[in-house]
Formats: sequence, structure tokens, C-alpha cells
Amino acid sequence: MNPNTFPTKGNLILAKNSLALAKQGFDLMDKKRNILMREIMNLISQASEIQTEIDSTFREAYGLLQRANIEMGIHEVEEISFSVPVEDSIRIKTRSVMGTEIPLVEYKPKADEPTYAYYSTTQALDQARIAFEKVKDLTIRLSMIENSAYRLAANIKKTQKRANALKNITIPMYEALTKNIQNALEEKEREEFTRLKVIKRMQTSK
Repeated sequence: MNPNTFPTKGNLILAKNSLALAKQGFDLMDKKRNILMREIMNLISQASEIQTEIDSTFREAYGLLQRANIEMGIHEVEEISFSVPVEDSIRIKTRSVMGTEIPLVEYKPKADEPTYAYYSTTQALDQARIAFEKVKDLTIRLSMIENSAYRLAANIKKTQKRANALKNITIPMYEALTKNIQNALEEKEREEFTRLKVIKRMQTSK
């Protein structure tokens, strides 16, 4: 038997303190969950806007690329594509939101100047290059936002689980323990009061 369940005043104080801590913990978990929910809803809204912009920019970029292929020839466009440098400026850091480490992407866009000579290309290819650069920028932003949302969702699930455990298990347990100890102490006090009255009556009748 757990000694903390014995009906003593010390255990009653411990039970009340544990109950207060459990309620405080639930309030903190609830506030944390609400903050994370607001954060994730904001990210979902941003992701939706960026995805819409990516879709429209992709359509525009592919349309321009098709036109450039027709005007210049697919082989020529492919040769020029080999001059495009590999993107290596992306750096991943993290920031903390209520204990959740979410990615923070640092990215240095390339200079706006193309890696090929203007005289050998058409306007459609130049516009396609700009559109695809925009798609790359948007995709980097979207990946950061979506990854952040996934991590926040995982933390929300964990926080919800802890809050439910406090609300449905821990708090009711300490409420019941406090009530049982309090009732037992009150019963003991009544018995003690009755015993003293009997003793007093016996002493008076002598």
C-alpha cells in the first residue's frame, strides 16, 4: 500500500499540492497547445498561398520553356541548361517555438544575371529562366513551412496526449485521494470527539 494514501494531515497536504500541480500542468499544456495550434494554422495558410503561387508560376515557366524549345530547338536549350550552376547556398538552422525545433532556411539567391549570353537566346528562354528561379525560391520557402507544420503537428499530438492524461487520469486520481483522506480524517475526528464525550460522561457520572 502506498504510504501517501494513509489518512494523515501530512498526506492530505501532499495530495492537495499534487492536485494543484496537476491542474497547473494541465493549464500550461492547454495554453501550449493553443499557441501551437495558432502557429500551425498560420503556417497552413502561408503554405496554401505559396502552393497556389508555385502552381501558376510553374505553368507560366513551362509554357515559356516550350516556346523557347520551338524557337531555339530543344538541343540548344538543353546545352544552355548545362551552364546553370548547382544550388549550394542553402543552409538549415533551427528556431524554437514552445519547445519545438523547427527549420529556418537561409538561402542566398543567385545574381539576376544569366549564365549564358543574351545574344544566343530568345526572350522566351530568358523569361522561363526568371520564372523557374522564382519557382525555386518559392519551393524552398514551402519546404521550410511544411516541415515546420509537420513538427508542430507532432508536438501538438504529444501535448494533447499529456493534457488528456492529466485531465482524465492524474487530476481525478488526486481529487479522489484528497477527498478520501479528508473524509477519513473527518471520520477520525468525529470518532475522537465521540470517544472524548463518552469518557467525559463516564467521569461525570462517577
